[in-house]
Amino acid sequence: MEAQNLSSNQLEGPNLEVLDLLGNKLANDALSDIARMTSLMALDIRFCGLSASKLLEGLCELRNLEELHIIGNGVWGPLPSCSCNMTSLRALDVQYNNFSGAIPSCLLNNLKSLEYIVLSGNAFEGSLSLASLANNSNLEVFHLVHNRCRLEVNTEDPTWFPSFQLKVFSLSNCELNKDANGVIPRFLKGQYDLRGVQLNHNGMTGNFPNWLLDNNVNLERLELIGNKLSSAFHLPSNLSLANMWWFDVSTNIIEGELPSSIGFILPNLEFLNFSNNLLRGGIPPSMGNMQLLESLDLSNNGFTGEIPETLAKDCMSLNTLKLSHNNLQGQMLPRYSNLRNLGYLYLNNNCFRGGISPSILNCSSLMVLDVSHNFLSGTLPNWIGDFQYLGGLMLASNLLGGPLPYSFCNLKYLNYLDLSSNNLGPNIPPCANFAIMRFLHLSNDTLVGQFPEFLSKASSIVTLDLRQNALSGEIPGWIGSLRNLRVLLLQGNNFEGSIPLDLCLLKDMSILDLSNNNLYGKIHLSFEQVIFKLVYRYRYIETALITYIIRLDEVHFITKNRLESYKGNILNLMSGMDLSQNNLTGFIPPELGYLRELRALNLSHNHLIGSILGTFSNLQNVESLDLSYNSLTGPIPPQLTNLYALSIFSVTHNNLSGRTPDRKNQFGTFEEASYRGNPLLCGPPLTSCDVSDQGLERPPSFNHTEEDDSWSEVFLWSFAGSYVVAFLGVVLFLYLNSYYRYMLFNLVRKFIPSFPQ
Repeated sequence: MEAQNLSSNQLEGPNLEVLDLLGNKLANDALSDIARMTSLMALDIRFCGLSASKLLEGLCELRNLEELHIIGNGVWGPLPSCSCNMTSLRALDVQYNNFSGAIPSCLLNNLKSLEYIVLSGNAFEGSLSLASLANNSNLEVFHLVHNRCRLEVNTEDPTWFPSFQLKVFSLSNCELNKDANGVIPRFLKGQYDLRGVQLNHNGMTGNFPNWLLDNNVNLERLELIGNKLSSAFHLPSNLSLANMWWFDVSTNIIEGELPSSIGFILPNLEFLNFSNNLLRGGIPPSMGNMQLLESLDLSNNGFTGEIPETLAKDCMSLNTLKLSHNNLQGQMLPRYSNLRNLGYLYLNNNCFRGGISPSILNCSSLMVLDVSHNFLSGTLPNWIGDFQYLGGLMLASNLLGGPLPYSFCNLKYLNYLDLSSNNLGPNIPPCANFAIMRFLHLSNDTLVGQFPEFLSKASSIVTLDLRQNALSGEIPGWIGSLRNLRVLLLQGNNFEGSIPLDLCLLKDMSILDLSNNNLYGKIHLSFEQVIFKLVYRYRYIETALITYIIRLDEVHFITKNRLESYKGNILNLMSGMDLSQNNLTGFIPPELGYLRELRALNLSHNHLIGSILGTFSNLQNVESLDLSYNSLTGPIPPQLTNLYALSIFSVTHNNLSGRTPDRKNQFGTFEEASYRGNPLLCGPPLTSCDVSDQGLERPPSFNHTEEDDSWSEVFLWSFAGSYVVAFLGVVLFLYLNSYYRYMLFNLVRKFIPSFPQ
C-alpha cells in the first residue's frame, strides 16, 4: 500500500491510499480536487481548521474510502445525504465540529461495514432511531456524546434485534427514549462483550442496571452520571470485575448500602464516584483492597460511622479523597493513616470531633485540606506549617481556638484560606505570608484592632472577607493598591471615617459590602469608572491547582433581604453593593445610576437626603434596590417601572411625596410594605390620590385646589387680626404708662432730629 504521512506539514503529494494531514492549517478549498484520489482508503484531516459546509460532498466520491477522520475542525451544516453512499466505510469520526440538523437514518442503515462511528461534540437535532443499526453486524464502537441536548434518541423499537456485539457504547446529553419514560436501552441486555458504557445526562429512569455488570465481565469503564436511576446497587458475588478501572454513577438517586465486598469484586479501580446519591450505612472496609485507587468520591450521601482504617492505610495511591456532606464521625483520619500521595482531602460538612489528626502528617503531598463545618476543637497545631505545598486550607465553622501558631508563616503557597466562624483571634501572626493569596475568608473570627496592615502586601488578593469581627479605625487608603480585588466584605465591624477615595482605583470590583459599620460623610466615589462594570472573573490560571481552587471560592452576600451563597458560575454573574446601616449623609451620587451590571444595591439605614435618582432607571440588571430608612424627599421617578429585573424594592421610612409609580411590569408586584412610612405618598397600593373617592379623606397632595385657597384666606385674616390687636395693645400700654411713653419719645427724638419737641 502506497502511503504518505503529511502530519504537521503542507499538503503535497500524488493520489494516495492513505493521507494523514493531522495538524495542518488548510484553506477551505484545499481538498477541492480530492475526488480525483479514487484509490484513497484512509483520510485523516484532524485539527486542520476547515469549516466549509460542503467539505463532505467532495469526499462522497471516494467510494473506496474505509477510514475517515474529520476531528476538531469547524465544519458546519448538516451531514450530506451523499455520505450514505460511502458503503466501504469501516470507521467514521466527525467529532467536535459544528455539524447540525438531523443525522441521516440512511447513514446508519446503508453503511453496513461500519465498525466504528463517532458523532460526538456537534449540534445534531431532530430524532434518531438506533433501529437503523440493526444490520450493522460489524459494529463495535458507537459514540455520540456532548451534543448540546438537542437530539431525541429512541432505542426501544420492538421490531429490531441488533446483530452486533458492541465493545463501546456512549450516548450522552440527549433526550433518551422520550416515549418510553426514559428507560435504559434494553438492547444492552443482549450485549456481552462491552468494555465501555457511557450514558450520562440522558434523564434515564428505573432501577440501577445491575445486569450490566453481571453480563459483561470484561467491562472497563462505566459512566451513568446525572440520571434518575434508583433502587439499590448490587455486585455479582461470584465474579471479579478485574478489568474495571473507572466507575462513575454520581448524581442519581441510588439507595441502600454499598456492597461489603466491593473492594474484592472491583480490586483494580482507579476512579470511583458515587457522589450525590442516597447511599447510607458505613464505608465498606474492603475498599482497602483497592490499592490502585487514585480518586474516591462518596460526597453528598448519608454515610455514617468512621473512615475505615484499611482505606486510610492501604489505599496508598489515593490522590483525591472526597467524603464531604455525609454524617461521618470520629477522628478526621484514623490513627495509622498512610496516604502519602494524597493531594486533595475533603471531609467538610460531617460530624468529626477532636483535634486535627496528627496522622495527617503522613500526607506530606497535601495541596488542599477542607475540614470545614465539623466539630473539631483545640488549636491549630504547630506542625501545620510542615505542609510546604499546601495551596488551600479550609477550617471554617469548627470549634477551633487561637492563637494561630507562628509556623503558619511557613505556608508559602497558600492561595485559599478560610478560617471563618472559629475563635482564632484576636490577631493573625504579622509574619503570615499573603503575597500570593487570592481568597481570604476570616469572618466571625473575633479579630480586633485596626485593619490588618499585613494585607497591604496581598497584591494578588481577589476575595477579602473580614465580616463580623471587632475591627475598628478607618479603612486604609492603601486598599486601592490591591488592584486585583473583586470582592470586599467588611460588614459588621466598627470601622469609622469616610469611605476611602482610593476604592476608585479598584476597577474590577464586583461585590462591595461595607454595611453595619460606623462610616460617615458623603458618598464621593466616582463609581462610574470603578466598580461593577466587569463581572466577577479571574485572570490567574497558571496551574491546575489554582484553577481548581478558583472553583472552590464561595461568597455570602445579602440580597433580596436574605443571605445568599454565590459560587462557581453563579458568582461570575453576581454584582452588588451594600452600604447600609452606617451614618452616611448627603445626596446619592448620580454615578450610581450608571452601574449597569449591578444586581443588588442597598443604601438603607443611613442619613441620605435629596431625591431618588432618575438615573436609577439605567440599572437594567438590578434585582434588589433598598433605599429605606433615610431622609429622601420628592417623588419616586416613574421611569423606574422599566427595571424589568427588579424583584425587591423598598423606600420605606423616608419623606417621599407624590404618586407611587404605575402598577406595571415589576412594580405591579410591590405592595404597601415597599412604601410605608412616607405620609405624603399616595396612589396604589396606598390610599388613592383621587378626590372623588366615596367619602374618603383626601390624601396629602401638592396640587392647588379650592380647599387650599380657603385655608390661605383663613390664614391671612387671622394674621391681619393678630397684627391689629397687637398694635392697639401697644398704644394702650403707652397711653396708660407715662414713664415708658416719655422714654419712647426721647428715643425717637435721638434718631429723628426733626421730630417736634
